[in-house]
Amino acid sequence: MKIKRVLKWGVLSIFVVLSSWLFIAYWRSTNDCDRNTGAPANPMKAIVHCEYGGPEVLTLVDVEKPVPNDNQILVRVRGASLNPLDLTIRGPWLLRPLFGMRKPKDTRLGVDYAGIVEAVGKDVTQFKPGDEVFGGKDGALAEYVCALADRAVVLKPANMTFEQAASVPVAAITALQGLRDKGKIQPGQKVLINGASGGVGTFAVQIAKSFGTEVTGVCSTRNVDLVRSIGADHVIDYTKDDFTKTDQRYDLIFDLVGNHSFSERRRILNPNGICVMAGIGGAGWHDGMAMRLAGELNAYVRSRFVSQKFVAYIATFNKADMIILRDLMQSGKVTPVIDKTYKLSATADALRYLETGHARGKVVITVE
Repeated sequence: MKIKRVLKWGVLSIFVVLSSWLFIAYWRSTNDCDRNTGAPANPMKAIVHCEYGGPEVLTLVDVEKPVPNDNQILVRVRGASLNPLDLTIRGPWLLRPLFGMRKPKDTRLGVDYAGIVEAVGKDVTQFKPGDEVFGGKDGALAEYVCALADRAVVLKPANMTFEQAASVPVAAITALQGLRDKGKIQPGQKVLINGASGGVGTFAVQIAKSFGTEVTGVCSTRNVDLVRSIGADHVIDYTKDDFTKTDQRYDLIFDLVGNHSFSERRRILNPNGICVMAGIGGAGWHDGMAMRLAGELNAYVRSRFVSQKFVAYIATFNKADMIILRDLMQSGKVTPVIDKTYKLSATADALRYLETGHARGKVVITVE
């Protein structure tokens, strides 16, 4: 009985401490909007969100223009693009311990950018003012960004516009690392891409083809011609056919939707095939997302006991992969697909469109 009482009070104490921590963290959470009350000395325009919420919380305001340190470059942004990651402005509760309990800790938005180098730090040798570059940096939805010269920034291909280059970083890195590193893609393999018409999917189709594979893309009726035009050997219209009920078998499934069960996907995988779980269907925090997350976790665990593997991952920026993507675009093997472009002042409208989950390719922001 004594042991039971000790355990009971121990659990209760942990619960009280955790609850108190969450309560204090919630009410003490602040951000730059609470601290910055004066006008910036050297202003630039940027998109910020001081509160959690939908696209309506985004505002275009004056913030302090960044100054590059010794190892950075200052880039005048000409184009940026949106990703599902940007929809964390809604502040899903599971992620708030990371992003801020009551308010977002980071009020800036965007990662993908392309632009012109305006200034370089004294230790920078690989770039010079006037260079056209593209890369990934938090707070990219702004007139300027400062980026470390030795990280995720490279020269823009001459045959790509700023808007095209700006659509690349997050989506293309996700496709490249998922197919190559997690999917172990090899020439001659049969590859299926579920969600082939989206931002990551359109890059995945082209990157998979660059590896010399036979690619099948899955999309809706209105996107069949698009997916075929970017190189897919076969296209399945999911409104007419269920790809898990065909006789075809695949060496690799790159699944951006997660709308089929472990058993259904396993049925069409070769004995040593790999299913890369790269998404859970469209953008935003939609109905059914929790169930799909649970389904992907179930698939990951169950695949530990069979020859076929179901794997998940988080893509990470690095210069080497950015150079690979640049070279693929320069050679014409990869061409970004852009659905719509919006001005920086209309970023909220762009995010609303992305949140519908029906964007074909990328949604891009132009910065003048």
